[in-house]
Amino acid sequence: MAIGRLSRVLRGLAVGAGALIIGLYISEGGLRPKSSTKRFWQAAREAGKPWWRFLHGYFYARWPLGYIGSAIGERRELRWLRPIFAPFLLKALSPRRWANGYHGKVMPTESVKRLVTVHEDVELTVPEQVIPFKSARDLVLSQPDHIVVLNCPCRAARENPCKPLDVCLVVGEPFASFVLEHNASGARAITPEEAVEILEAEAQRGHVHHAFFKEAMLDRFYAICNCCSCCCGAIQAQRNGTPMLISSGYVSRLEEKRCISCGACVAVCPFGAIALNGRVAIDSSACMGCGVCVTTCPEGALSLVRDESKPAPLEVPI
Repeated sequence: MAIGRLSRVLRGLAVGAGALIIGLYISEGGLRPKSSTKRFWQAAREAGKPWWRFLHGYFYARWPLGYIGSAIGERRELRWLRPIFAPFLLKALSPRRWANGYHGKVMPTESVKRLVTVHEDVELTVPEQVIPFKSARDLVLSQPDHIVVLNCPCRAARENPCKPLDVCLVVGEPFASFVLEHNASGARAITPEEAVEILEAEAQRGHVHHAFFKEAMLDRFYAICNCCSCCCGAIQAQRNGTPMLISSGYVSRLEEKRCISCGACVAVCPFGAIALNGRVAIDSSACMGCGVCVTTCPEGALSLVRDESKPAPLEVPI
């Protein structure tokens, strides 16, 4: 019996390895890797990352819709991909471990615009008081003016997604070129000025900016996601107890004399931190300091203030 099981396992591994080799061959268009793949591999080598970490990043950035869509599982045609991406999604079974290596830092609009208007390369490790996780804390911006806008995998994975889809910003190398070369139908290169326009438009739609860091993406910042609570897997994970998102470091403060209790802020808060029971009440423990309520309030009764009990803001040198 043991020999029979071992034989089946070995056959399964052989089939999986064969499928992987065929997939990579098709993805790269032959035996010679594409230039962006070589650059991604070289960056992984220089950063001292093992080959399996690079492979994880390759699958994630090469097939973002399959990776994220199979995890979300809303569209039937994406659910069948789960066995393919399962080895890379196992950490999701342990919420804290998952968040440690894949997390987003909430950033107000004016702060996040600095990430797409940096004029020089940046290389620093974000302090733990800003991102309170041990891994995926490097802010390395190589050729920061190389920016690609990608169709949001979270939105595209939904049956009835929010529009527009092209709102995810991949910033700097080696990630921007890799995503562009491997996802030509769903990505395009843009200028920093165009990136700012997308950020401002998404803020007007009431969406949250997250600077995302991922272990498989060389332990680095790699993208800015502009998230709605109805589509975003990260926001939904956060609201369900997985600490995947990190507060901006601010909380919303109400100026009661200006508030007319219209409820506009309650309707737009992505984190369910505002309630209206005769008057507006803000749960500071749930507030992530995104600023959506501030830009929505018609009376200017809300503002963001620093909360020292929250992780410090992410300040990007420009």
